[in-house]
Amino acid sequence: MVAVASHVCIVTETYPPEINGVASTLAQLASGMRARGHTLSLVRPRQPAADVPGRRPEPRTLLVTGMRLPGYKGLRVGLPAGATLRAVWSRNRPDAVYVATEGPLGWSAVRAGAALGIPVYSGFHTNFDRYVQHYGAGWLRRPIAAYLRRFHNATAGTLVSTPRLRDELEAAGLKRLGVLGRGVDSGRFDPARRSATLRAAWGASDGDLVALYVGRLAPEKNVELAVAAYRAMQQARGALRFVVVGDGPLGPALARAHPDLVFRGFRTGDELAVHYASADVFLFPSETETFGNVTLEAMASGLAVVAYDYAAARVHVDNGVTGALVQPGDAGGFVEAAVALIRTPEWLPAMRRRARAAMEAVDWSRVVERFEQLLLGDARREEDDRAEHCALGGSGAVPHRRDGAGGAEARDPVLHAARSRADAGAAARALPVGEDASLLGRSVLPG
Repeated sequence: MVAVASHVCIVTETYPPEINGVASTLAQLASGMRARGHTLSLVRPRQPAADVPGRRPEPRTLLVTGMRLPGYKGLRVGLPAGATLRAVWSRNRPDAVYVATEGPLGWSAVRAGAALGIPVYSGFHTNFDRYVQHYGAGWLRRPIAAYLRRFHNATAGTLVSTPRLRDELEAAGLKRLGVLGRGVDSGRFDPARRSATLRAAWGASDGDLVALYVGRLAPEKNVELAVAAYRAMQQARGALRFVVVGDGPLGPALARAHPDLVFRGFRTGDELAVHYASADVFLFPSETETFGNVTLEAMASGLAVVAYDYAAARVHVDNGVTGALVQPGDAGGFVEAAVALIRTPEWLPAMRRRARAAMEAVDWSRVVERFEQLLLGDARREEDDRAEHCALGGSGAVPHRRDGAGGAEARDPVLHAARSRADAGAAARALPVGEDASLLGRSVLPG
């Protein structure tokens, strides 16, 4: 438990019971911060399916107006809420704000934090600039990338999921980047949940192999390549089933084109964990992940993973040991890697055991501790230094640490939370025209 309890506010446009990697990550961070003794408040749009009369959201949740996100059933974009945030945060001031999504609600939070001198951090959870090329709008990639750069550089720092993503974003002009990995609940996602009954319902006997895909059925997830890999695996070994867990705009067409596949729709919690554990190989050909929590869930469940060599797979999959890694964009290589596992089935039991073993040390508690350090570390140390200075009878300002300090702090400038106060005016000048534009010294358009 930390010595100084703080108040952290998370601002997001997605949160459970919505089903996606960002929502599940934020829920883990929120519960973990509470477990460490902090106050955790939440700002999110109302969810029509969940926020119904008589059902209360979790404590300290501020619900704001949102609108449906086209192409993403159930997800909503939060509308500007700067006046509300300033009023709420003036009454109950957070020590730090974490903005997880970059929509209008996120802009309001960054702007409100700048006006009140509250450190605001952002998270780069979704490659929106890469998504658009899968929807026939590749011409939007550069404007969206510019927008994201402007948004994140207006905050005290941006948290990213892997060192490789940090380096890529740094090269693209984003500043003050820190790495916050992901964890996995290895108690829930466990090979012990394997179910012969469920496998029988899929049409798989004890000797059959089951390939699994878990994720949204959308163009940016490259699901068709998973199906192509399965067809090639099927030719190499007839006793095989392919189970698809998830839903999305491609779902109906895929089901019509491939009636022999087992489509299970969205699954959550223990039910999802049983689906993972009852399969053997995890096919994940997405090329637009910022991380890919499903990779860790599959490995913790004892599945050999076939994935592109980036994001979570690059960090956690040991090629030839716990799965197979393929160079991003090499569709033929992805298919070949999947077929290779089928042609050498004697490798699979050891791969699956090693995948599980690798995940037993990847715990959410360590991720939450890192999150706490990145958002609150310097702010807490300044308070402790000031208290110590006063106790020693000193006066005047507490000396700042010299630049070039060693260790994680030197590599992660995002740790320096106090910087946001000094940069508040610069952050405000960097924000785009919109709601609460009167707060800004001048008008600036994004781009």
